[in-house]
Amino acid sequence: MGSLHLLQGILMVLLSSSFSLPVMTNFLYFNTNTQTLVPRPEVLLNVRLGPAIAAFLFLSSIAHFVVASPWAYPWYARNVRLGANPARWVEYSLSSSLMIVLIAMLVGIYDVAALVAIFGVNASMILFGWAMEHYNLGRASVDWLAYWFGVLVGAVPWIAIGIYLFGAGAGSSSRPPTFVYFIYASLFVFFNVFALNMVFQYRRIGRWKNVLYGERVYMVLSLVAKSTPVSVAIGAYGASSSIYANFLSRGHDVVLPKDTPLEIGFGPPHAKPQ
Repeated sequence: MGSLHLLQGILMVLLSSSFSLPVMTNFLYFNTNTQTLVPRPEVLLNVRLGPAIAAFLFLSSIAHFVVASPWAYPWYARNVRLGANPARWVEYSLSSSLMIVLIAMLVGIYDVAALVAIFGVNASMILFGWAMEHYNLGRASVDWLAYWFGVLVGAVPWIAIGIYLFGAGAGSSSRPPTFVYFIYASLFVFFNVFALNMVFQYRRIGRWKNVLYGERVYMVLSLVAKSTPVSVAIGAYGASSSIYANFLSRGHDVVLPKDTPLEIGFGPPHAKPQ
């Protein structure tokens, strides 16, 4: 898994364009003419989308390589056998939170405070998953309190993004591109499947009676969820490159000797011969 995430991250860096999105501030200043406080939008920094996508892939890759290392693997295996994996939640709290911030930026949420809040709320949801595992170790009956707190706070970023995504222009040209809707819907499904996987684990349903099966499902879901924006980005890159090469790019340069006479004529295009 670590190698796959690493390969995807390298591909994103190599194929990424200069396309970027702004992170903005809206500090208030006093307008002496109107005698009111007025927000002043300013660009704090620009985030290149390709390297930002690669960043959460590299985070996942590093986490997989760390837990597979000789000094960390015994600790990881011991925890998994007990039904817990703290490393998973630490990695998810960073990589998935970065992912949700990028989705928020794609729909037009640029304010730095809003983005920090979305990152923090999503990380809190993930850490509630860690708390769920921690407080249910060795318990005969499952305490679902941390789980439902996680569900509650985890819904907040999706609601905020949905407001911008589905309220943008209502059919006008200001609506986000179609691929943004696809990313939103697919990742919303994957995020909820993570929650279902936890339910199946604690309910001991079918194959989830084996804690190792649930752990493998977490790993596969992580790979697929993080591959979704990558595949969309690579597909968009390929489509845009093809359109540019076949329709928009200029032809080959023609070099003529100095003082070559040119005859220029004007007439209707594709005129039929008489």
